This record gives sequence, C-alpha cells and structure tokens, in this order.
Amino acid sequence: MDLVKLGLHGKSILRLLDLSDEQVLGLVDLAAELKARKKSGANLKDALLYRKNIALIFQKSSTRTHCATVCGVHDEGGYTEYLNSHDLHFGKKESVKDSARVLGRMFDGIMFRGFSQQTVEDLAKYSGIPVWNGLTDEWHPSQVLADFLTIQEHLGSLKGLKMAFVGDGRNNVASSLMIGCSKVGMDFVDVCPEELSPSQELLDLANENAKRNGCKITVSHDPVEGVKGANILYADVWVSMGEEALFDQRLALLRPFQINMDMVRNTGNLEAGKVLFMHCLPAFHDNNTEVSKEIGAMEVSDEVFEAPFSVVFDEAENRLHTIKAMIVASLA
Repeated sequence: MDLVKLGLHGKSILRLLDLSDEQVLGLVDLAAELKARKKSGANLKDALLYRKNIALIFQKSSTRTHCATVCGVHDEGGYTEYLNSHDLHFGKKESVKDSARVLGRMFDGIMFRGFSQQTVEDLAKYSGIPVWNGLTDEWHPSQVLADFLTIQEHLGSLKGLKMAFVGDGRNNVASSLMIGCSKVGMDFVDVCPEELSPSQELLDLANENAKRNGCKITVSHDPVEGVKGANILYADVWVSMGEEALFDQRLALLRPFQINMDMVRNTGNLEAGKVLFMHCLPAFHDNNTEVSKEIGAMEVSDEVFEAPFSVVFDEAENRLHTIKAMIVASLA
C-alpha cells in the first residue's frame, strides 16, 4: 500500500463520512497487508510505529478496542498509555480543549472511545496530533473497517453484496455501516422498528454516495421482507451503553427483530453458502451473562451465533488489524 497515495498522513479519522471512497477501501487493503505482515513474523527493526506514543482515552469500558489498539501499536514498535475517566478532568477541572493541548505536547496520537462526538472532534481540533475514533454515541468507524475486512476475506469482495442490519436502526454501528456500505458499493437495508429508524439527513448522505457507487440504501420495518437477498445479517445489542433505563422498552420493540435460523433462511442465501452473520460484540445470544440469565437470547439466537456462517470472532480479531491500519496511515 502506498501510504502517500492514501493521503491520511497527519490526519485524524473520526467518521467514514470524512474519508473518500478510495480511502475507505484503501484502509481495508492496508489492514489486509498489515495482517499478512504480522502473520509472517515481520522483523521489529522494520517497525512502522517505532517510538510512537499513543494515548488511549477511554470514557467507556472496552475489550476489543482496548486490546486491539495496544496489540496493534506494540506490534509496530510503539507504546500506549491507557487513560480512563478517573485519569482525566474533562469538563470537571479542565476543559477538553486544554487537556487536548497538553496531550498533544506529549503524544503522537490519541485513540478515543467515549460518549460525545463533539469530544473527539475537539481533541482532534486542539491537540495538533492525529486522533482516531474508537467509538462515540454517533459513529464507530474502526468497527466498520474490521467488518469490511472480514467480509472481503470470506466473500471475496464488497461491491455488489447486500447487508441487512437488523435491530436499532439509528445507533452508531448502524449509521456507520450505512455510510460505509454506500462508499464501497454494497447494498444496505436498515431493518428496524419504525420508532428506531435512521434520520432522513443520514439517509440523504448515504444515498448521495450510493448513487455514485451503484448501490441502494433502504429502510424496512418488516423483518421478513427486509432481509431477502442479504449476504450479511448484522446485529448489535438492543440497548447501548448509557441507555440502560430503556431496556424494557427496547426489548418490547425489538423482539420481532431477533436474528434466528428462520430469518437466516429468509435471506435465500443459506443453502448456497453465501450468507454471513456478523456482530460487533458483546452479544446476548444465550443465558450465560448476568443480563441475559432471566430472559435468554436477545438480538441473536445461540444457534445462529454458533453457526458455521457466523464470523463474529474473525471480526473481533480484525479490529486489531484495521485499528493498526488507521494509526499507521496517520503516523507511518
């Protein structure tokens, strides 16, 4: 991958909306190259992030984003420092603007995972160093890049496929997937209750990209019709972090939208082996967690989650390679 041609050196990656179609596809290809490089046992003397110091600012707890960033940076000779809400004074004793200007004097880049998109935007604006969005309430670009790498590995390409996101159609993962699919030429249908539909503004933005790339972006409130022809069924938790008070309401709305074997068969692609199940994790697919002990599986049945066409742990592994690609593209 020609990093100069990719054109992201010194830049932040906060939303897929901010990237060109070519840059989105380029990051996926770069991630594939870095994955192969890691598996080949590349010599540390050729490290791409040698002596780079990366701050991990995590207002929200994490398994995948935290571990992927640490392993990815260390793979390429860099160092990470983890800072949670107890280590920072955002909005309390110090403004985000002032904190950003301090961190920018000490680190080469910042991986942020938190609540407000404005916070990550301010970090990028005032720190003077690249900032990468590991998740906010509005967007989750690093997850979508990992999803695309996984799809490419299993189905050979992205363009011309169809993804059905099933569940809360206006959460950060659904929004990011919609924009991402519109940029890589993949049909996308947001299968959701009417009450959880994406905004018209987001649909307009996605359709503008889709026209350019020959794909369709649609919304369906029918979980039977909406998934027909889908190559990818994608689920996310029904209640996002910080929305726990809405648990019972979401449960009632989304029960008909559980991804189970009947829904997989409704795609029409099961027998041909051309369907994948994807989930950004964690997933409530059985009764082995504190949350699901009493009510069992939620957004996906255990049968689907454990099926041969489920690629959820490939996605999780690929978070490492795509996050590494984002950082390398900005700093190497």
